[in-house]
Amino acid sequence: MRVPNRGVATAIIALAIIATASARAAELPTFAVTLAAGRIEPARLEIPAKTRVKLTLRNAGSGAAEFEGREVRVEKVLAPGAESFVVLPALASGTYRFFDDFHPDAPDMLIVVK
Repeated sequence: MRVPNRGVATAIIALAIIATASARAAELPTFAVTLAAGRIEPARLEIPAKTRVKLTLRNAGSGAAEFEGREVRVEKVLAPGAESFVVLPALASGTYRFFDDFHPDAPDMLIVVK
């Protein structure tokens, strides 16, 4: 029986790791967030504690928007009509503030972790 060389074996292992990581990312609890005219909707969002979550972001406004949360070190700039996502780390219970840095007078979004 012929044994594959190390390069082939390493490539197979790497592909298995990538496939597993992709499957885990797809399984994250996902919440939709819309930015438009300086507002972030929903204004308040509850997510589970100690669980990574994915936020899908959509800029429905006519100008650029920036979704930012300093406490969790998240920052994403979106062009008009753009869609993207951020993954929040597993957070401890509490309330975290997010805002559109391009619209400083707009109300903040609160993510409540329970």
